[in-house]
Amino acid sequence: MKLWKPHYYDIFTCIASDCPDSCCKEWSVTVDEESAARYRLLPGDLGDRLRQVLTEEDGETIMRIENGRCPMWRQDGLCRIQAELGHEGLCQVCRDFPRLRHDYGDFVELGLELSCPEAARVILASDAQPGIEIDLPGGENGEYDDEAMEILKKSRQRVLALLEDPSYSVPEALTLALLYGYHVQGELDGGEELPFDPQAALDEAKELAKPADSQDFLNFFGSLEILTPRWAEMLRSAQPGSWSADYRKLARYFIERYWLQAVSDYDLYCRVKFIIVSCLAIRLVGGELLTTAQQYSKEIENDVDNVESILDAAYANPAFTDEKILGLLN
Repeated sequence: MKLWKPHYYDIFTCIASDCPDSCCKEWSVTVDEESAARYRLLPGDLGDRLRQVLTEEDGETIMRIENGRCPMWRQDGLCRIQAELGHEGLCQVCRDFPRLRHDYGDFVELGLELSCPEAARVILASDAQPGIEIDLPGGENGEYDDEAMEILKKSRQRVLALLEDPSYSVPEALTLALLYGYHVQGELDGGEELPFDPQAALDEAKELAKPADSQDFLNFFGSLEILTPRWAEMLRSAQPGSWSADYRKLARYFIERYWLQAVSDYDLYCRVKFIIVSCLAIRLVGGELLTTAQQYSKEIENDVDNVESILDAAYANPAFTDEKILGLLN
C-alpha cells in the first residue's frame, strides 16, 4: 500500500496554549463510540464531569459546548483529558485534528486542516515541493473506478503544474485551474482525452467573463450556517485584498484535498468550482491571508452542511455562474 503526505506534514506540532485560536472553542466535539463508552465508565471527578457534558444528538455522542468552549478546556489552554489520561485518552476527533486522512483502500493520502492556525501557518509558509510517498505493508483493493482515478491523479498533477507556473499571474493560474477542471470533467464523462491549450483557455475566459458584484458573492456565505460572531463581522466588514503569491499555496491545499474525491461520484465540476470559490471568498473578505483562510476553513470546511451547500450552489446559485466567477478573477 502507498501512503502519500505533503512535504510539510511532519513539520506540524500543536502549539497548545500559545495558539491564537483553539480547536476546543466553539466546536461541539463528536465523540466516537469507543471513547464515549470509556468516558461513561471512568471513575473519579473526571468521569463525573464527562458524564455531565456528554449528550446524544442524532444518534451521535456529543461533548456539548459550555460558555463557548469545550468543558474539558482548562484555563491554561490545555485539555483536562489529555492532562489526566494522556494523548491516548482523547477521543478520535481530538487525537487526529488537524490531521487529515483519505483512505482509498490501496493508497492513503494524509494532510493538514487549514482550520488549525498552526497548520494554516505551516501550509502557507511552505514552498511547493513534491510530496513524500512511502510503501507500507497491507492495504486493500481500491473501491473505485480505476480509469476515473487514473484520470484524476494525472490531471491533478497537471493542474498543480499550471498553478505553479510563474508565467501566469495568480488570477490567470486560478482561471486555468477552473477551466482545466471542466476540461477533465469531459474525460470523466466518457469523452476522449483532448489537449488543453492554456493560452486559448485564457482567451476564452476573457470573452466569457462578465462583471460581477462581489457583495452578491459574499452574501451567499452570509446565508450559510455561521459558527462564530467573528466570521459574521468579517463578512460584514469585508475589504478585498490583493492576489499575493501565497494564494498559489492556498489553491494547492484545496486541490490536494478535494480533487481526487471526485472519484466517488465522477463530479469534478462542483469540486473545482468549490476550490476557486474558496480562494475568491478568502480574497474578497480580505484581512491577513493566514487569519482569513483559517477562519474560512473553520466555518466552511469543518461544517459538512456548508460544504454541501457550496457544492450544490456550483450548479444553482446565480452568484456562482462561470461568467461571474471569471469576472471576479479578471
